[in-house]
Amino acid sequence: MVLPNDYNSIPAFHKKLLESKRILAVCGAGLSAASGLPTFRGAGGLWRNHIATDLATPDAFEDDPGFVWLFYAYRRHMALTVKPNLGHYALAALAEKNPDFLCLSQNVDNLHVRAKHPPSQLRLLHGSLFDIKCSNTPKCKYIKRNNTADPFCPALSAASEDVEPGKTLPLLDPKHELAHIPASELPKCPECKTGIQRPGVVWFYEPLDEDMLDEIEAWINEDVVDMVLVIGTSSVVHPAAGYAERARTKGKTSIVTVNMELDTQSKRKMREGDFFFIGDAAVLLPQLLEPVIRKLEV
Repeated sequence: MVLPNDYNSIPAFHKKLLESKRILAVCGAGLSAASGLPTFRGAGGLWRNHIATDLATPDAFEDDPGFVWLFYAYRRHMALTVKPNLGHYALAALAEKNPDFLCLSQNVDNLHVRAKHPPSQLRLLHGSLFDIKCSNTPKCKYIKRNNTADPFCPALSAASEDVEPGKTLPLLDPKHELAHIPASELPKCPECKTGIQRPGVVWFYEPLDEDMLDEIEAWINEDVVDMVLVIGTSSVVHPAAGYAERARTKGKTSIVTVNMELDTQSKRKMREGDFFFIGDAAVLLPQLLEPVIRKLEV
């Protein structure tokens, strides 16, 4: 398969960037990985010998809310121990410079928010680890934003432990038997009084927020999208996977991918005027966006 001319040329990309007004970004776990967070996808996507995605379902929470909460409490703790990387800050700076830039993120770690990305130009497609809602959703509308308690509750304290370098956290050792956490030890919903408080993320088999999706569609349809940045994602989870092509206007839109490898599927989708940059988003994004954001000062 023949790749487009200048597909990895930074000067050619800079020229297109400076000509672009409306820019859309779709971000995935690879951006967070640059901050040191595990992706729980592909190789190594296990947690205590469980396929991580099997824990991200309403049924898993109903079967064993304590165990599922340990997984998410650990992810909350890990997210709080790392910092936004220069990729997050570069996107936030682009938003500050360009009011016609919209960032869609599949990441639930709050690193975009901590990088001060303007809220009006950020859509968290899959929610946030730091939002808390009720297990009776959508019937119960309770939600608490930006809860950074660590541990979330005393029963989950094992997920907030730190160990010396080189040692394994007991929570992560499948050979270490965990004490069962009954639902009675997890906080109840303060509104309906019957549901259990749960992470405010979108699990598999749950719908994304319809109002948010409508807003995104309206933004895409408003005018030509000059450029789509696809950052750190294999584009397999919908609807995020379809936004790049959804926003493409033939002959006018450049799709620019920043990822650690150029896979066959990405090659197939590339058109003349598209770009693909292989490497760490935390390193590449400040370089790629420099003509607009200038040198980052973090």
